[in-house]
Amino acid sequence: MPELPEVETVRAGLDALISGATIVSADVRRDSCVRLLPGGPAQFAAMLADARIEAVVRRGKFLWMPLAHGTPPQMADAVPAEALSAHLGMSGQFRVHEGAGAPAPHPHCRARLHLDRGGTVLTLDFLDQRTFGYLHVEELVETADARAGGAGSALAAVPESVAHIGRDALDPAMDVEAATRAWRRGTRGIKQVLLDQTLVSGIGNIYADEALWAARVHPERPAHAVSAAQSRALLDASREVMSRALVQGGTSFDALYVNVNGESGYFSRSLEAYGRGGEPCGRCGRPLRRAGRSSPARAGW
Repeated sequence: MPELPEVETVRAGLDALISGATIVSADVRRDSCVRLLPGGPAQFAAMLADARIEAVVRRGKFLWMPLAHGTPPQMADAVPAEALSAHLGMSGQFRVHEGAGAPAPHPHCRARLHLDRGGTVLTLDFLDQRTFGYLHVEELVETADARAGGAGSALAAVPESVAHIGRDALDPAMDVEAATRAWRRGTRGIKQVLLDQTLVSGIGNIYADEALWAARVHPERPAHAVSAAQSRALLDASREVMSRALVQGGTSFDALYVNVNGESGYFSRSLEAYGRGGEPCGRCGRPLRRAGRSSPARAGW
């Protein structure tokens, strides 16, 4: 499943291409893609018609586009009250085509949006082979701390479905002390705590394993047994490894993880722990062994 670097790569690509564009029409090609709307495809299309995409925003693994409605003069001063939100699930992708001659929809295209950006015709396709992803039009709610909801916009609001999600490791508005304290509570293994998106969002299996390896913390250590220094080291390691992954466009293991141009990320070549059970540790040379269901670990962490 895409994690913060992969979703941020998609966000940045979309933002450069579609922010400021008006949605002319929407064509839903698989009803389950908009399953959260009771009115289905018809409601989805009606809610998007003539809306302007103000920005493309991300918190953790969650992506959304605040929408402005109204005639062009009114739109200029409109404060978005709704957003087109997207969850990529396991295989969700966005592709953007410029010009009137967009190719025929890919077999895995679940929705196609027709956009106009200052006279430039754009086509935005949402592809999802495994169909766990979705698109949704929902209300925006104010952030609890009155600070920007996520990367890509100064608007102090998030979609209703994202309100319970914690700020992510790369968010400058994150309360570091509160986050690292929260990671040290309870009896769950520390890796399970890192995966809890309500505490710090954006970290999944890949970057949890990498951060644990870098900070030399065993993934099965109970959260309450993690020291304050170790918790801060884990946060620092998470930030460092995800920042490096961003430079390389995220981590791609197959064709399902691509940016808006269909290009893969290459950080998988730099992984130290994830998926490397049985291989030599890059630090000591001893074989990495699995700890729990999926985390490689070295004895003595």
